[in-house]
Amino acid sequence: MAVPNRETVSFKNSIILGCRVHQEVGIKQTTEISDAPLSRKFAKLRAMTTSSPETSTLTQAIKRVLPKTLFGRALAIIVTPLILMQAISTFVFYDRHWDVMTRRLVYSLSGDIALVVEQLGQMPDAETLVNATRGARRHLDMVLVFRPDAILENTAQHEAVDQVGESLRRSIAAKLQRPFVVDTETVPKRIEVRIQFANGVLDASINRKRLYSSTSYVFVMWMVGSSLVLFAIAIIFMRNQIRPIRRLAIAARGFGLGRDTGDLKPEGASEVRLAGEAFRQMRDRIRRQITQRTEMLAGVSHDLRTPLTRMKLQLAMLEESDGIDELRGDVSDMERMVEGYLAFARGEGTEAPIESDVVELVTDAVQQHRRAGMDVSMEQPPSNVPPVPVRPQAIQRAVTNLLGNAARYAEHVEVTLLHDSEHLEIIVDDDGPGIPEDNREEVFRPFHRLDASRNPDTGGVGLGLTIARDIVRGHGGDLLLEDSPKGGLRGRISLPV
Repeated sequence: MAVPNRETVSFKNSIILGCRVHQEVGIKQTTEISDAPLSRKFAKLRAMTTSSPETSTLTQAIKRVLPKTLFGRALAIIVTPLILMQAISTFVFYDRHWDVMTRRLVYSLSGDIALVVEQLGQMPDAETLVNATRGARRHLDMVLVFRPDAILENTAQHEAVDQVGESLRRSIAAKLQRPFVVDTETVPKRIEVRIQFANGVLDASINRKRLYSSTSYVFVMWMVGSSLVLFAIAIIFMRNQIRPIRRLAIAARGFGLGRDTGDLKPEGASEVRLAGEAFRQMRDRIRRQITQRTEMLAGVSHDLRTPLTRMKLQLAMLEESDGIDELRGDVSDMERMVEGYLAFARGEGTEAPIESDVVELVTDAVQQHRRAGMDVSMEQPPSNVPPVPVRPQAIQRAVTNLLGNAARYAEHVEVTLLHDSEHLEIIVDDDGPGIPEDNREEVFRPFHRLDASRNPDTGGVGLGLTIARDIVRGHGGDLLLEDSPKGGLRGRISLPV
């Protein structure tokens, strides 16, 4: 009997040691892979945040104004220099070209008016007025009307409203030594200049084209039109460049949620193609690793069951004696541990995600526990829960494990479903002894049991919560343990919709 006992204990210890080594190595590899880039990122973030409060406030204000999407920020990068260029061009045009053109046109028009006034003299006669009127209409595009014995109204002598009219008034005042009035608003498309003579008032009507240049309107139209064309071209090109990045993000999110997103074809810029190809290689490596693990464990299962079967046969052939029952119990425990470990390591990777009614899956799990004699109640679920792409058998197994763990240590278990636009939550509350907050993460470790606060006859090998969290995280969600309002433990399964 000593030989089977040593084999049994040694085999049991080897399984436990192998599980712990497998878990520790996985945690170590994950930490080594994830901590190195994260440490560098945190160092950069600390360097960026070690600035003065004024700089931090200004940075936060700028971030609130800037667009959040890559497409919006790329457009801002293109549009901002364009707007600055247009602003500089406008300033240069109006400060240089517009000012020069205005001075020249005003100087030319005021010179023509001064020439006409000089030809007429102080008191123009009828013949001089006729000759001057004909010459002004023919050569200067100016209509002259003389009103004998008229006097300029004092109320009409006001400054011109626009800048061009004011420049004309100043230029005429410099050339003429007599009262006059410049009116740019009364007659549409005409400029009225009234000049006081000794024997009357001369009204000169000039076309506005002589004073206002059309190049300003052409410039504004060209500036706005070219900006719209460039903006439209930038939108088209940026949409084509952002589309591959968006597809890569959708594929990465789908793969993280355990959904089959199909083959991802690298496209776009060289950097985006490189990122897409790197994602494809990473996805293939992860799938190969999962497949190799499943195949390896399928073969290990036969190797482990064979010596267990031989031990059971040897125990059956042995005569009843002291310690034989304990040895049979150890072999049974080893069988349960092996089956539980294989179930944990094998996972549910071979099941394809499909659109499933999670409410129906949870209801079936509750009904199974009720038929087993457990006191499990379920609140009325929401009526607007949409189908969710999940692995139905895996999700039902996770809910079953959570319910079984709660019903094993509590008298009453209550299930609640909550739903919003982004998540679907399955909440399991019990009135049991609960788990201390410091130990809630430890219970998710394989083969971990809180025997100090649990009844050792309740069964189980410490894999129920581990398998449940592994399944939920494989769907992109998470399983958390919290305090229950019933006094026990609350298990919260959160799944993305």
